[in-house]
Amino acid sequence: MAVLNKIRQRSLFLIIVIALALFSFVLADLFKNENAFAGKSQNIVATINGKDITREYFLEKVEALQRQAGPNATSTQVMNQVWEQEVRQAVLESQFEKLGITIEKDQMRDLLKTALATSPEFLNAAGLFDENKLNEYIANLKETSPQGYDSWVNYEKSLATNALQQNYINMVKAGLTGTLVEGELEHKLEGNKVDIKFVQIPYSSISDSLVKISKSDISDYINKHKKQFEVEASRDIKFVQFNEEASSEDEKSIISDLKGLLNNKVEYNDSSKSEETVIGFLNTTENEGFINSHSDIKFDSRFVFKSSLPVVAADSIYNLNEGAVYGPYKDNGYYKISKLIAVKQIPDAAKVRHILSPFIGSQSAGPEVNKTEAQAKIIADSLLSVLKADKSKFPEFVRTFSADQGSVEKEGRYDWHAYNSMVPEFNDFEFEGKVGDLGVVKTVFGFHVMEIEGQKSKNKAVKVGTISQIIEPSETTVDKIFRDASNFEIAVVSKDFDSAAKSKNFSVNPVNSLKELDENIPGIGSQRPIVRWAFEENSNVVDIKRFNIPNGYVIAQLVAKHKKGLMSDDDAKATVAPIVRNVKKAEMIRKRASATNLDALAKAEKTTVRTASAINMKNPSITGVGREPLVVGAAFALKEGQTSKLLDGSNGVYMIQVTKMERAPKLDNYQAAANRVEQQKLNVVSSKLFTALKEVAEIEDYRAKNQIQ
Repeated sequence: MAVLNKIRQRSLFLIIVIALALFSFVLADLFKNENAFAGKSQNIVATINGKDITREYFLEKVEALQRQAGPNATSTQVMNQVWEQEVRQAVLESQFEKLGITIEKDQMRDLLKTALATSPEFLNAAGLFDENKLNEYIANLKETSPQGYDSWVNYEKSLATNALQQNYINMVKAGLTGTLVEGELEHKLEGNKVDIKFVQIPYSSISDSLVKISKSDISDYINKHKKQFEVEASRDIKFVQFNEEASSEDEKSIISDLKGLLNNKVEYNDSSKSEETVIGFLNTTENEGFINSHSDIKFDSRFVFKSSLPVVAADSIYNLNEGAVYGPYKDNGYYKISKLIAVKQIPDAAKVRHILSPFIGSQSAGPEVNKTEAQAKIIADSLLSVLKADKSKFPEFVRTFSADQGSVEKEGRYDWHAYNSMVPEFNDFEFEGKVGDLGVVKTVFGFHVMEIEGQKSKNKAVKVGTISQIIEPSETTVDKIFRDASNFEIAVVSKDFDSAAKSKNFSVNPVNSLKELDENIPGIGSQRPIVRWAFEENSNVVDIKRFNIPNGYVIAQLVAKHKKGLMSDDDAKATVAPIVRNVKKAEMIRKRASATNLDALAKAEKTTVRTASAINMKNPSITGVGREPLVVGAAFALKEGQTSKLLDGSNGVYMIQVTKMERAPKLDNYQAAANRVEQQKLNVVSSKLFTALKEVAEIEDYRAKNQIQ
């Protein structure tokens, strides 16, 4: 009770202590989250010209593009693509707002009319675009398919955005021109020509060892050329990679297993309690079942030409007798044995025309498709019945019924194409049938009403059954690789990374200048976890971390951290040192070279007087030397017969003498040259306009801080 009384008496004191503790906790969290003070929540991905892009909006765009791009695109690639799209859109929208450029309702209708002018569902009986049909389609979509309607809205937005961008670019282009003054200058740059005699004293004539470059030399150059040496934050790492790869013993075992499948063998059957003969690959007539039971790649029943066979074994397989086997052979990560099952003559090319009747769920079916599979088949069968009686209706039916927009303008036709270039069912009909055949074929795209219009010369094709076993490490090999990685990870804790690797003959792979949003690590591929670790605040130089990668492990070490801003002297040295070295060499050459004419200079430097003809300012190069814009510019400043002083060029120190000066002839009108200047401007405006707008835009990128990537 005494204790309780004391607590009651000091209740106010306790409340104050608890409150202060809570406050300090919150304050500490604020200091950890610098965006909290900046007023930017973790829901903001970026701020571009004052406009925020939210996490939700950004990730919706990423998800949509990921679906479109498919599995071959990594999430980082998709995110970076969306980022570029959003930056472009935001930067350009700022310009649209400043200029008051918009897309009005009537303009939107014109855009839709142009874009959908050939879509069958929006055409009337006369084959003309019908706005009423479009309105009905949109209204129906809004009522029956919210997802489809959202897609339509996004489609309209995309059309409008593209139109606005094109309008803006056209406005910029309209303001670009080539003046007559520019035309005259262009004419002179191209037409003014000069012949020279010259002596070159190359910088290579002085040994690099004779030129001392201090750290201050590097630093001074960087400070004088700050723009060239501004860099993003970056990290340097090095790593040892442990790949789970099959050993030579593993490969021998796979080959042995394949050979064991060829011939019949006697095995004890536990069910029948007796020995039974198991038919081998050479003798089986159930090729498909045998292959599917023993192969990592399922049986392919299609006939193929020689060109489609594995290159390493094409001649051998193609010339087999029916029933004969070739292998084992190594091909594309597999060991294989192949059996020639059948031979037939097949056209090497065909042309067809078709009408596609899709159904809900068929591949590439748009949101407007509302027919069931049964309904789509009824339509296809009905069209076939009519066409069997009157093929002349084919073009009309294509325009009215076909969903394959890529072939509608060609009356449903796919002109000459190679065998096996279409989906299997489509391919089988057009190459195994006869010219003139009509039929209905079902594929992943729907039901096709097809007619074979032509077939080219027949050639030998083969059906090959192949047992393929992937070349992969055994359990023993995988365990060894795991032990090697683990032992190395332990070793580098107390031993130098390079020394530990060298003692085990492991290769150390350095990677420099990783950026915060990079994805690819040379030699490994897409590895965002490694990049994120390198940029974590609590990651320190010399830290070691192990990463699981596809088919193996990486033991990485953080080597260096580089802050955003000017490149450090050490990092810039490789670039700056040769420049500074040549500057110092030029000073040394000018101090020792006292000659005032070409012959004397050539004699003193033990070289020759050389010539160059027809040099112009448009392409400031000297034959046998390369680009020398300062030297060429100096030549045009001299009079004929005049000799220059020593000139510091890109490749050495020069003395030149003008032997002939040819001026471009005066023209009555420089409009043609002005037109060329204008065209040059127009050719680059689309690529350079956005770059220029982006450079002056205010872009705050929070993707890395808010863990979007």
